[in-house]
Amino acid sequence: MPADPEGLHERARQADKIVKNPSRYKICQGCESIVVASAVTCPSCHSYRFDDNAQAVAEQARRLAQRERQSVLAIDFE
Repeated sequence: MPADPEGLHERARQADKIVKNPSRYKICQGCESIVVASAVTCPSCHSYRFDDNAQAVAEQARRLAQRERQSVLAIDFE
């Protein structure tokens, strides 16, 4: 998959938002996506197990910002 500078820029912007307020998010333990804290299930993999440790969320956001998206979203099927 070719590099997408616009996609990486958007991921970095989202990561910055998450790092500034990690308590508003949690990490899905099924697919390692970051979801809003109020989510009951992961919108990507439908898992219901999460890690809500703020430090872990911030670290995961930084990691995800440095790579291209790998998950499949509903929009990919349109």
